[in-house]
Amino acid sequence: MTLRAIRYENSNLEILDQLLLPAQSKYIQVKGVEDGWKVINKMQVRGAPAIAIVGCLSLAVELRNEKFDSKQQMRHEIEGKLNYLVSSRPTAVNMKIAAEDLIDLANQLSKDPNITLEDMKARFLQTVEDMLTKDIADNKAIGEIGAKEILSRVSGDSLCRILTHCNTGSLATAGYGTALGVIRSLHAMKRLEHVYCTETRPYNQGARLTAYELVHDKIPATLIVDSMVAAVMKHRNITAVVVGADRVAANGDTANKIGTYQMAVLAKYHGVPFFVAAPLTSVDLKVPSGDHIIIEERPDREMTHIGEHRIAAKGVTCWNPAFDVTPASLIAGIITEKGFFRPEQLKTLNDCQQTNNHTSS
Repeated sequence: MTLRAIRYENSNLEILDQLLLPAQSKYIQVKGVEDGWKVINKMQVRGAPAIAIVGCLSLAVELRNEKFDSKQQMRHEIEGKLNYLVSSRPTAVNMKIAAEDLIDLANQLSKDPNITLEDMKARFLQTVEDMLTKDIADNKAIGEIGAKEILSRVSGDSLCRILTHCNTGSLATAGYGTALGVIRSLHAMKRLEHVYCTETRPYNQGARLTAYELVHDKIPATLIVDSMVAAVMKHRNITAVVVGADRVAANGDTANKIGTYQMAVLAKYHGVPFFVAAPLTSVDLKVPSGDHIIIEERPDREMTHIGEHRIAAKGVTCWNPAFDVTPASLIAGIITEKGFFRPEQLKTLNDCQQTNNHTSS
């Protein structure tokens, strides 16, 4: 049984506080949009799919108990609060796309004379709540498609050694995971020999979260520091690198956790295929290339401290971008719930994305 980072039952929303893992497993109640914005911004919940789901569910919790005088009033409230939630973390595109889709839905419902205020509220809430089940189904599809693609590149019944970065599992999604979903699928097929996960400095999502998930699921794994990636590729016969994505541009350039770009460069040098696993909602066809992706910068303290303990010299300045952009030329393919695509094929996705990204994550 995989971990649950998001609990939502009877309009009660709780998230697993990922700042406390792996030392403590503590759930925090999210009572509305303001709580949703805070847990996303503080990284108590993180991972592009999970950010979108928690943000939208925080609005659902708030709307459930609100009374509106008209459909127009409800539509105005929805638009304002969703736009506020998008500001919590700017790089991950899933929240933005979910917000745009839900605002479009609210507009359509408010204009339809056959839809009552009560119907509008019920249909809107149901659409948001369906995001949880859809995300898990999408992740399992990503896992299966990714595992088959990787296995198509190995000989016979060879077992795979996978290198991954940051956290892309149950803790970053509604469940199962994207890149870690591919790893879970290979493990279920008994075709996985070993996983190498980076610690992912400065926030240690790999050491704190991915390692935690791998141990929980009894998947054979080894933790390495970020600076060991080249050595691992040289000495440990890595089959493939699989990472997630916070935003994929139309040309295939991909923004992901800082440190991803250098892994892709090293993979190219060592002849190791480098894959991105992400739902279609992480593909932003409105952004032509990675040069146009806004990169969030985080506080110095994430670099200078571990918990309350300072590890850096006082007075030193820091540069702490949360993400970097991997050029499409370094990416062997992008694994989505609808199939495997080479970066240059993304421009053909417009119709597919419009059909399938409605409030998904």
